Amino acid sequence: MSRLEFLSKQRGLKSHISPNGTACYLTSDMFYVEVQLEKDGKVIDVKLAHPGEAPVVCDDLVQLLRMKNYDAFGKILEGLLNLYQIPGNSDMKAKVYLALQSLEKDLYSMSLLYRTQDVNRVTEVLHGKAGHLVQRTGGTPMNIEYYLSPYQVLEEELNPGSQVCGTKVFVTVGSSNTTHKLPISPLIVDSQAGDGNPAFLPLTDELSMDLSACFFLMFHQPFPMSSSSIQEIQKLTGISIDGLKLASLHALIVQFTFNDEYKEDLAMNNSCFFVSLPDCLKHSYFINKGTEKSGITGALVSKIPFTHPKCVPAIIEILRHQVAYNTLIGSCLSENTINEDCSELLYFEVSPQKGTSFSISFQHPMGESLACVVVDVLSSRQIRCSLHTNPQDVTLNCCNDFISRVMER
Repeated sequence: MSRLEFLSKQRGLKSHISPNGTACYLTSDMFYVEVQLEKDGKVIDVKLAHPGEAPVVCDDLVQLLRMKNYDAFGKILEGLLNLYQIPGNSDMKAKVYLALQSLEKDLYSMSLLYRTQDVNRVTEVLHGKAGHLVQRTGGTPMNIEYYLSPYQVLEEELNPGSQVCGTKVFVTVGSSNTTHKLPISPLIVDSQAGDGNPAFLPLTDELSMDLSACFFLMFHQPFPMSSSSIQEIQKLTGISIDGLKLASLHALIVQFTFNDEYKEDLAMNNSCFFVSLPDCLKHSYFINKGTEKSGITGALVSKIPFTHPKCVPAIIEILRHQVAYNTLIGSCLSENTINEDCSELLYFEVSPQKGTSFSISFQHPMGESLACVVVDVLSSRQIRCSLHTNPQDVTLNCCNDFISRVMER
């Protein structure tokens, strides 16, 4: 009880205990959480009620309190409060929650439109227009899983039902400095337009409302995106992504891969990484981060603002493309930045090219010059590779099509 009261006070919520001492209520102006306990402190139930809704049992919150994971429970309370951190009175805040519900219903309908009975989770993650969608439960926001790396797909194939966790975004709503017209009723029509995309009702005054709020796709941790991908999303949504700090995309991918204080220091001060592979000489990868003019720039993105459910499939496709590129660069990284065993090495330099392409330079295995493979990541599903060698060196028996198929696999 005292921990719940402390958490409540810490987050600016009110709390009170039932007369018999077996229930604790954490309340705000817009929602309340009811925790039911036995006399010995064992958690029986946790219920959550939003405006105009009956209380629902939240298994996720029950589990967190039973495990005494108060930090995670506190973060969920914070997330619930953030839903209502909107300028205006209670009625206006209730409308924002209504907008979120409308968006969630449309996204769920969208995921059903493209789902066939025999579709498996991996196919849905990699190819579904709305990815693999998991609806909001209690304090956990709706999430969209949209990418699995080839290694993760292989792991899922070898261990069916292992539920390997792919890359995902969370669907939420938050305050905005500008007013946006948000739907307050589901817009999707139970039919598809001629291009195979869902049809939407027009955003009339009856179906929408001007609110100082915006929908967001939020990342678990700030995600490296190229400047061109960011511009593509901003053009699509018509909304700027705030707080971006441009830097070398390759440097940001290294920083993202080593995501904690010790590793961040490692990421910023090293460009050379040693990777051990089975039945193969150890690889040394030098990650060329490019110069201000020649390199691909990017930024760490925390959340993507949008106002209409029709934007989501296109945003998901851009994110898949970006994460496929990031995964390839990330595969060259390791925490091992010192070659301790002094073993023989194969040296590679990975350099940014235009758009979503990069080059891998290495010593020709049977010649005197450098050889180079240019990798063009056309989409999350298609990679095109081309081998370039000095005409005076021995021709390598390795066609571009074969390299492309290996890289895609």
